[in-house]
Amino acid sequence: MKKTIIALFILLIFGACSQNPADLPRIEGQPSIDPDYAGVTIPTAIAPLDFKYLGVEPSRVFANGKKVRTRNGLAVFGRRQWKKLLTADTISISVQVKKDGKWQVYEPFDIHVSHDAIDPYLSYRLIPPGYQGWQQMGIYQRELASYRQSAIMENTLTGGDCMNCHTPSWGDPDKFVFHVRAAFGGTILANGEILEKLNTKTDSTISALVYPFWHPDEDMVAFSVNKTMQVFHSGGPNRIEVYDEASDVVVYDAARHEVLWSPLTKSADYFETFPSFSPDGKWLYFCSAAAVSPMPRKYDQAKYAIMRIAFDASTRTFGDALETVFDAPAMGKSASFPRVSPDGKYLCFTLQEYGNFPIWHQDADLWLLDLTTGEAGPLEGINSDSVDSFHTWSSNSRWMVFSSRRDDGLYTRLYIGHIDENGQASKPFLLPQKDPVNYYKKLIYSYNLPQFMIGKVKVNKRRLLNVIRNSGGTDIKPAE
Repeated sequence: MKKTIIALFILLIFGACSQNPADLPRIEGQPSIDPDYAGVTIPTAIAPLDFKYLGVEPSRVFANGKKVRTRNGLAVFGRRQWKKLLTADTISISVQVKKDGKWQVYEPFDIHVSHDAIDPYLSYRLIPPGYQGWQQMGIYQRELASYRQSAIMENTLTGGDCMNCHTPSWGDPDKFVFHVRAAFGGTILANGEILEKLNTKTDSTISALVYPFWHPDEDMVAFSVNKTMQVFHSGGPNRIEVYDEASDVVVYDAARHEVLWSPLTKSADYFETFPSFSPDGKWLYFCSAAAVSPMPRKYDQAKYAIMRIAFDASTRTFGDALETVFDAPAMGKSASFPRVSPDGKYLCFTLQEYGNFPIWHQDADLWLLDLTTGEAGPLEGINSDSVDSFHTWSSNSRWMVFSSRRDDGLYTRLYIGHIDENGQASKPFLLPQKDPVNYYKKLIYSYNLPQFMIGKVKVNKRRLLNVIRNSGGTDIKPAE
């Protein structure tokens, strides 16, 4: 008799905790949660998408019918539970709340699971959202299947210098460049066992090398050279304007320590910037605007088109003509950050009203151009009402990481979206964190320049620091 009573008691407890939502009173609409993961598409190698129910009532959460551990409204997926959920095509989330002493249930929402692989690591910079100075910043890497983040380099080790533009070669963690400014200024280039510091200002270029993009096959990096300035708006939706007074596009040959260019990529009549190679290495894409003067008075008249020029790495020569890939000025718009998908099918770029630096432009959206048909349009599933800008493709062209200010308009956060073989974008998800609401609320740093990587950067940090601090740097020169 006693065993029967105990068994019945256990049954009642577990039955109450796993009550079929169909038996509960329904609440119209879906629950308010943070982050908003309702309807997103995720890969199978991603850290748990913990989220918080924002209501004040007691709550409990079920995923595909199984209870999820919660505390103070925070749903925390166990490692084994999350791993099992990722084997399904859809994760159905049900949030139940207790009102007036009775449990009720919201309409469920789905998290879609794509079995398209994703590169296992991201790299990015974390920097306070200041305008002239900072105390601490760094370049970091994050394993996507977990919450683990580690530093590639931090400026606390280099006297507080600025460091930026960490760019791997098509996701290769052993082959990258980044810049260090101020006291230990120079460009750091890593290529397997080669680790060197470069002095990149020459008598033939207007500045040191700036925005980089690697050739897919050769030890060559396309760079812009820019005379960049910034001013502040006294009103309106945008806080800052970053603009160029002059800019050109060049290619650096790492094997010869030489920089080369074409008169068509280095013209006083045009502002050329943000280069990128096609995945076959035969084309160099970049942004180009008719030169505007005086600046900054006419800052909003600088409108950039996306151009390309043929490039032959074996002969180190450029084509003799430019092609217009996307004529944004004809629309009264301006384009930035052209990036061709690794499968060669699509070109993604940022479109905004003017200028070439849309990170503070509230109207900035991501657009996709079909390189086969020439058709272009906004990435409807990905864009928001705030800034959506710098983006990078995964190595299989199925995922895109980009920066967005959609959460509060101030801090840049990273979002990841799925792009199918037809160029259709799914609702993106915020980079997951453990206890995400608390994490992002306390984080006073912005993410920028996110890059997918096929592995972890393993360069010895002590050796890297020694090159930054103690190397006088190797001078580069114009090609003869």
